[in-house]
Amino acid sequence: MHTLTYSQLLKGNRNFRNLLGGQFISELGNWFNFIAGLGLVRAVSGASPTAAGIYFACRLLPFAFASPIAGAFVDRFSRRQVMIVTDLLRVGVALLFLMVSTADDLWIAYLAMVLLSTFGAFFDGAKNASTPNLTGKEGLLAGTALMFSTRFLLMAVGSALGGWTAAMVGYEAAFLVNAASFAASAYLVWLIPEEATRDKETAERRAEAPTVRPSFRSEMREGVRYAFLNHFAFTILIMNVMWATGGGAVNIIFERAGGVYFAEREAWNPDMAVAILWAATGLGLTIGMLIAHRTSMILDRRGRHSTFIGWSLLIHGVLFSAAAFMPTLWLFALFVFISRAIVGVEYAIQETLFQQSLPDYIRGRISTIDRGAELTVFGASSYFAALAMFYITPMTLTIISGILSAAAGIVWFLRNPTEKRFRESSKPFE
Repeated sequence: MHTLTYSQLLKGNRNFRNLLGGQFISELGNWFNFIAGLGLVRAVSGASPTAAGIYFACRLLPFAFASPIAGAFVDRFSRRQVMIVTDLLRVGVALLFLMVSTADDLWIAYLAMVLLSTFGAFFDGAKNASTPNLTGKEGLLAGTALMFSTRFLLMAVGSALGGWTAAMVGYEAAFLVNAASFAASAYLVWLIPEEATRDKETAERRAEAPTVRPSFRSEMREGVRYAFLNHFAFTILIMNVMWATGGGAVNIIFERAGGVYFAEREAWNPDMAVAILWAATGLGLTIGMLIAHRTSMILDRRGRHSTFIGWSLLIHGVLFSAAAFMPTLWLFALFVFISRAIVGVEYAIQETLFQQSLPDYIRGRISTIDRGAELTVFGASSYFAALAMFYITPMTLTIISGILSAAAGIVWFLRNPTEKRFRESSKPFE
């Protein structure tokens, strides 16, 4: 099968360009909000690690809990309308942060983050389920890499700009940028035709029998059953959950290592130090995603997808642990960058194979169940990592985080002991 390059996909597919553009703008605003919101919580709480842990939990856990519902919802109703409505709702929610000025107002920041996260689960569910239909089989790898690489590029650019804006202009400007970004995203999604978000077979089935569909609860159960009984889907699920046991600590590591440890040791502005670490993460993931296309072509020729995925997960975790031994913020950021570049290549290839293996009628449910389970553990990991800061250093936490993340590679090899077993379980749905 001919695989489209990045330029071929972008030049020949206006609908995908609009979706990508909407994500680009909204993700930029999201990272302005994240850095500014984190800084605001730090400022009004007196740099309390507990407050930071609650903030991260509010960002991650609602997304996780809403994801299974969102998955069934976007498989059942208009994916385009879900994206537009949730974008418009987030315009108002993003402005709630402007009401936070003292520690007594922290509940507003927490509530706003819960709402942003919940609406984001529905938006992401609709977007992820629509992407394979917008790209087609030939453009799925390029589309997946572009969707995630631009997201991670905005992690780098948005967090850096957000840190600069918070430090130089104030938190309010970042929250206004976030609100405006959601409005722009809604407009770009509105330009995408409804029929482009589903494959032809599913659309025809929905049109022919709109009144005989199973109940919403039955469709949710169907998604859960598929996720646990399908070998490849369940492998991805437990592997991502394992990764999240260590990956969730990254939020606290960057906050304490950049905002406190290196800020005191090297006299960094706390917001800028945190932003540098997130920028290193974003740049690493972006570069990894962008070279995934060529890497996949090599793996196709050699038949080494399974081996590559497993070893990439192991090596990236080891390198992240090694960052704990670096004496400066820049060296710490360098190891973070390399680690994330490696896992960026792995994730683009893994996610493409995963999406190819899922039928359209159930794709929203499976992808959001996987994402929800991962983020549940990710959020819990963030919170317990925050509590651990009363007993261990950020550098010790970095070592633990890397080891736990690397264990996802062991899970992968246990579930896919041979390349043949991997090819059989990940065979695309026909």
